[in-house]
Amino acid sequence: MFCNTSTPGHSTFLLTGFPGLEASHHWVSIPINLICVVSILGNSIILFLIRTDPALHEPMYIFLSMLAASDLGLCASTFPTMVRLFWLGIRELPFDLCAAQMFFIHAFTYVESGVLLAMAFDRFIAIRDPLHYATILPHSAVAKVGAAILLRAILLNLPGPILLGRLLFPQVSVLSHCYCLHCDLVGLACSDTRINSSVGLVSILLSLGLDSSLILLSYALILRTVLSIASPGERLKALNTCVSHLCIVLIFYLPKLGLSVLHRVEKHSYPALAVLMANLHFLVPPFMNPVVYCIKSKQIRQGFLKRFQQKRVDVS
Repeated sequence: MFCNTSTPGHSTFLLTGFPGLEASHHWVSIPINLICVVSILGNSIILFLIRTDPALHEPMYIFLSMLAASDLGLCASTFPTMVRLFWLGIRELPFDLCAAQMFFIHAFTYVESGVLLAMAFDRFIAIRDPLHYATILPHSAVAKVGAAILLRAILLNLPGPILLGRLLFPQVSVLSHCYCLHCDLVGLACSDTRINSSVGLVSILLSLGLDSSLILLSYALILRTVLSIASPGERLKALNTCVSHLCIVLIFYLPKLGLSVLHRVEKHSYPALAVLMANLHFLVPPFMNPVVYCIKSKQIRQGFLKRFQQKRVDVS
């Protein structure tokens, strides 16, 4: 790397597709683009149903609408560079756009993690004290929780692009993925990156690390509460209200764990697999979240069928 030719904030980054499959990018990208389109459509439907159906104006579904909004933000952050690379063949991305994309990708990821934590404690409160559920979590409290989650995501990610702007990069750097991530950019820098790495580590620990620990704690409390219920039928009913949330927690965290293991073990032996996992770990949660809730939530299904039947009547 010719670091003496670089200027802070004026580098160009090259996006990376699937190594060895460059000639087939159009075909390989078809399922990825379909996943993006279905994700945008599914989460938009969830938002529309919750907004227009008064029966869904409960804390659980308001948190679900926040999750759908963060999924839409994540799709909007990653989809444009995928289209640029796979369909238009444009690999170049200037520093400013790369830093902005990095900020929004990490911010929406942290928002989603925070919402999953809020939903976990929502389920704990609903199971432990169902009679006072609406009193403990009024709409004002839910709005404050949502604002706090958004504010935390912004504050934790704001130093990243600012500190990156002070680093020296080669005039042209090749990224590991088809989008910009903090760890990838820091690894390409020619300057001392200890501050950047430390800030990135603290950011992850105060978001994904803290949230995953508190989600585990909330499920331990849920399990203890459920085991104190005398009736086996009521126990099963209480646990069944957590199935959807537990599924999306696993969908959110397991791909990240798999990608981390792959990067540390066989990233260089299977570069195409590493890129595929990197794409899926951002694409799968927005795609699966609406599917899981449409399958498991009776209220969401009823709301969708009611709107669909009303539309058919209006058309008739």
